Amino acid sequence: MPKIKICGLSCPEDITYINEAKPDYCGFIIDVPKSRRNVSVSKVRELVQNLESQICPVGVFVNKDCGEVAQLLNEGTIQIAQLHGQEDEAYIKKLKSLTDHPVMKAFSIQEKKDLDAAAASSADLILLDHGKGGTGETFDWSLLEGWTKRPYFLAGGLNPENIPEAIQRIHPWGIDLSSAVEIDGKKDREKILQAVKTVRNFESSKYFSKNKIIYK
Repeated sequence: MPKIKICGLSCPEDITYINEAKPDYCGFIIDVPKSRRNVSVSKVRELVQNLESQICPVGVFVNKDCGEVAQLLNEGTIQIAQLHGQEDEAYIKKLKSLTDHPVMKAFSIQEKKDLDAAAASSADLILLDHGKGGTGETFDWSLLEGWTKRPYFLAGGLNPENIPEAIQRIHPWGIDLSSAVEIDGKKDREKILQAVKTVRNFESSKYFSKNKIIYK
């Protein structure tokens, strides 16, 4: 089945909902003041203490110092670093030299050449989005039709209504959700449960079934 990640957790209630729904991954936006879902390092350490062990915590960063990111990975607060800024190959290489944990890089997809950059990335995982972060907007999925160069998380404008189309049409390895499982800017239990159930109802494409990659 496609993996599912619920991003933007920020309070104990969110952790309760996630533990009940049991997505594969959950995300924390760390030290990004412009995000309304921003949490401090100390808050993340507090929240993950109550996270079910089978759910993989991901830290989302924007141009944060490599050493600070590596520290959170190596101490076990998070298991994956998700990079959403202008982090280049040199940054990724440096971060990977400081930790054995996986690194995910987000790419804004607006034309085919953006996919080439994503395919060439040395990051362990890639996330494909429109680059506007948290707006609830999709990008042009036709760019991904037939694209099988590497597994990817799909983000941007996904919700229980269009997830089936996304899985059937472009076969993402994983689905990433945030605003779609919120009401008035807060995570909603029923929406999270519905989203996870929707993803669980689908099997991944033959391509990815034959090319199993386990990141946890």
